[in-house]
Amino acid sequence: MKTALLAVFVLLFSFTTKPLLGSAAAAPEPVLDVSGEKLRAGVNYLVHVVPTRCGGVGVTRCPGGGGGLTIASTRNRTYPLDVVLAYNVLPLTFTLANSKKGVVRVATDLNVKFSALSNSFQSKVWKLDYFDKLTGQRFVTTGGVEGNPGPETIRNWFKIEKYGSAYKFVYCPTVCKFCRVSCKDIGIYVEDGKKRLALSDVPLNIRFTKA
Repeated sequence: MKTALLAVFVLLFSFTTKPLLGSAAAAPEPVLDVSGEKLRAGVNYLVHVVPTRCGGVGVTRCPGGGGGLTIASTRNRTYPLDVVLAYNVLPLTFTLANSKKGVVRVATDLNVKFSALSNSFQSKVWKLDYFDKLTGQRFVTTGGVEGNPGPETIRNWFKIEKYGSAYKFVYCPTVCKFCRVSCKDIGIYVEDGKKRLALSDVPLNIRFTKA
């Protein structure tokens, strides 16, 4: 009899200690700047690329080590401007797909926009360009639309994810439930001395400082 009562007690205890179905999932961790402060939407930040080393014979620095992000005219065109790696770093801001949340969190959809430019009539919101036949790449350019998450703006949404002790940009939008996208890291493509952001198997290792 005692054994039966003990079994019933253990069974009831196991049910009461399990989380209730439908309970809110924990929010993703916040993205932090180099001072340990949480990144917030609408605030100006500088993105710095952390120098890393490539493996292999000779152990040379990976292309893209050091510097930060800015925009430049590439591919023989003046607009839209492409996002490139350089040393004249420009401040940028983040706009969240969920506008009610002010803290930037890892693996959540956001717009990225350069904020300190005089020719403001041109959109400085990041977007993923179409496939470039000459290079076989998909570059990160500007001319995107801020906000309005959905299928029409699917190329304008990026994410920040943890990458070792720092972070990386990722293209993997979830603002459209029925859209088919190929998720990939954002790295660089080097051509004619210009280092343009593009989809890559080797992500840029980045950190943030408040501008």
